[in-house]
Amino acid sequence: MKNSVLVLILSLFAWLNACSFAVDAGKINLENWKSDRYGCKGLRKQDLEEFRSIKNQFLGIDNQAVIKTFGRPDRVELVDKSQSFFFYFIEPSSDCDGVELKKEPLRILFRMNALSKVSEVTITDQNP
Repeated sequence: MKNSVLVLILSLFAWLNACSFAVDAGKINLENWKSDRYGCKGLRKQDLEEFRSIKNQFLGIDNQAVIKTFGRPDRVELVDKSQSFFFYFIEPSSDCDGVELKKEPLRILFRMNALSKVSEVTITDQNP
């Protein structure tokens, strides 16, 4: 009896941990953010300073919480088995119609560790 209660409690805990929720993104307009795929409309740039001020609060959240908060990433890059990057473009990328790039666009990178948790948040125009 004792073992079955313990198994039930552990199962419930694991199930609750598997559920991810959107996190508080401060004053960032998430509707604009999600509708501005690849940064083509320039809507994400309006919230860049707000993002800079709160970016460290996203450390430790899982990849599903990032997706539920900011929408599907513009690009995902798997570096090796232990880390990956989610890209969200702030400036128009080469995926935008009629955009000719003279330099790499500004983007936000969420680095995910082997446990799919955010280990770093960077605003850069460099590739990882």
